[in-house]
Amino acid sequence: MAKSKLIEMHNVGIVVESLDNAIEFFEEIGLSLEGRMMVEGEWAGKVTGLGNQSVEIAMMVTPDGHSRLELSQFLTPQTIADHRTNPVNSLGYLRVMFRVDHLDELLSRLEKHGAKVVGEVVQFGDVYRLCYIRGTEGLLIGLAEQTGNSTASDILDNK
Repeated sequence: MAKSKLIEMHNVGIVVESLDNAIEFFEEIGLSLEGRMMVEGEWAGKVTGLGNQSVEIAMMVTPDGHSRLELSQFLTPQTIADHRTNPVNSLGYLRVMFRVDHLDELLSRLEKHGAKVVGEVVQFGDVYRLCYIRGTEGLLIGLAEQTGNSTASDILDNK
């Protein structure tokens, strides 16, 4: 019997209050809407452990086609917890980070969608200018603009 192996990371899921607002926000960052659909019934609840559920999802894809965000708006059952205002040192899923170009220009566009920089934009070595923002619905998003030829892996390798 062949040993199973990881093929790829397919997506990261984020639960939102407004699917329309979240789609618009992530399109502004540069993701594209790959598809949108209802997922409902007992079969779906067997996967999530929520029983009979009704959720509308939207799959957003990065320009390179390799990474996806699955945005979910639960109609039933209602959401029971809200982690959006937790500080960055909270346990569990925290944020998703995107590599972007023209960080300052993107930040000014995202401000029109209510995004706010959490701390400030900083320089990470000679590799990235980066920041965290609270985006639509208070979601924590990382943005990094590559400033040199090095990568984060180069820095990690040279500990």
